[in-house]
Amino acid sequence: MSENLKTIRELADELGVSKTAINKKVSDSERKQWFSKTGNRFLVNENGQKAIRTMFSSVIDNHKSKTENTYQQPESKTENFENANLKHSDINYLNDIIKYQNAQIEDLKETKSQHFKQLNQMQNLLDQQQRLALQDKQLLEEYKAEIKDLKALVMPSPEVEKDGALHSETAQDTESVEAKPRAKKWWHFKK
Repeated sequence: MSENLKTIRELADELGVSKTAINKKVSDSERKQWFSKTGNRFLVNENGQKAIRTMFSSVIDNHKSKTENTYQQPESKTENFENANLKHSDINYLNDIIKYQNAQIEDLKETKSQHFKQLNQMQNLLDQQQRLALQDKQLLEEYKAEIKDLKALVMPSPEVEKDGALHSETAQDTESVEAKPRAKKWWHFKK
């Protein structure tokens, strides 16, 4: 292979940009022409390197000019006055931003207090629901106890039950023999 091939990482480091920036600038058709893959690395040929350098040359030049402009001193009083006006407009702009952000903060504080009120109301409702559920459970237990007491009163004791059972059996036997005519079966009704 040619020794003029570079990986995307090497080219990115040389230009002072990221690999992602290079991948975003290069289209798919250009990638097919300029890139070759060896193993898990993409290598860029000389034509691709030149083209990518030209793509990023304007970005690099702008970055250099911005850094150079920050170190320049104003040459005249009018230039100094213009800078003061720019600074004043910048200060006004920043003050407007601060006012807007303060208004947002106040709005958020109000929203937060409303949320706390809602949360307290929900908590109170939940407590009330739990108290009502507990009262319902206690009432249910009381009703069950009353029902057991009533059943105990209505049902005679086992000794009384035996004596009563003997009397009722004899009475039933006599009544059934006397009052019982022979019952017809239901399947004989149609005959």
